[in-house]
Amino acid sequence: MRAMVLTGPGELALDSVEQPAPSADQVLVHVTHSGICGTDYKIFNGSIPVHYPLIPGHEMAGEVVDPGGNAAFKSGDRVIIDPELYCGACFHCRIGQTHLCPKGKLLGRDVNGGFAEFVTAPATHVFPLPAAVDGRTAPMIQVLTTCLHAQRQVDIFAGETVVVLGLGVTGQLHVQLAKARGARVIGITRSAEKRKLAETLGADLTIAGGDDVVEKVREATEGRGADVIIETTGILAQLASAVPMVRFGGRILMFGIFTVKEGALPFYDLYFKELTLIGARVAKSEDYEASIALVQRGVVRFDPLVSDVMPFGELRTAIGMLGSDGAAGRMKIIIEHG
Repeated sequence: MRAMVLTGPGELALDSVEQPAPSADQVLVHVTHSGICGTDYKIFNGSIPVHYPLIPGHEMAGEVVDPGGNAAFKSGDRVIIDPELYCGACFHCRIGQTHLCPKGKLLGRDVNGGFAEFVTAPATHVFPLPAAVDGRTAPMIQVLTTCLHAQRQVDIFAGETVVVLGLGVTGQLHVQLAKARGARVIGITRSAEKRKLAETLGADLTIAGGDDVVEKVREATEGRGADVIIETTGILAQLASAVPMVRFGGRILMFGIFTVKEGALPFYDLYFKELTLIGARVAKSEDYEASIALVQRGVVRFDPLVSDVMPFGELRTAIGMLGSDGAAGRMKIIIEHG
């Protein structure tokens, strides 16, 4: 089969490799569409260490070719794949924290993934797609599951004010999810285009980033500050700005991935305001059916978030676009496998 194989940092090329064969508990899927995210770029450039050779790709949708021994699927079924593998037997798996399994692996990082014609996955990680879900944007369901999982840790209530810091792809998904929970949503970014997009997707107010952003949030919340801040950028300075932006007793969701080892935060204010900082990592399989339902009902929209659709043969160029000068203005890149 054709596959994009990574043989070293920056060394990604189309190659012919052996087609995987499903075991009794696996399903063979013909990948029709995949998505590219920052993790793929970091794997590509070597920032995230992996074993070579590797077929990357963890956001993938397609059609069942061989259901193996799984009666729940038949050839031709449209499906989305959960790439987060787990052992099912360890302490964390037994208490329902499968996403924290110490033996867990990610398709496209630890084992071969979806930038190929075919991929195998456990039947427990394959979910049917209803006709209402567009196959072209279906890979974004994987991204949505991470946002849904994160918001489930925060308990957003109707009538609360939620600020979303950063309005990239995940920020726009957080806007839609928070709005669906009945929250009043404020989106913050320097990009006028992304602010406009957030408003079309449900944001009640958007604010340009700047020195007066905290004051503007306070003005919009009767001086209290927001009930919840969702930080999506992974930039420490943004996390620091969330502290004066949130109300006393409020919650800060650290959704962005922070890789710094040290930095300045207003630690006394964290204590004095009795704030709750909440971390969230990846998603659980149970988040997939819920996310699919949200898309099927039109509660979450993907189409406005797609900035580029490119053919499979241009994958190397597409991944490189995430590291280009225009990456800040780019949204989701979808790969059509043909």
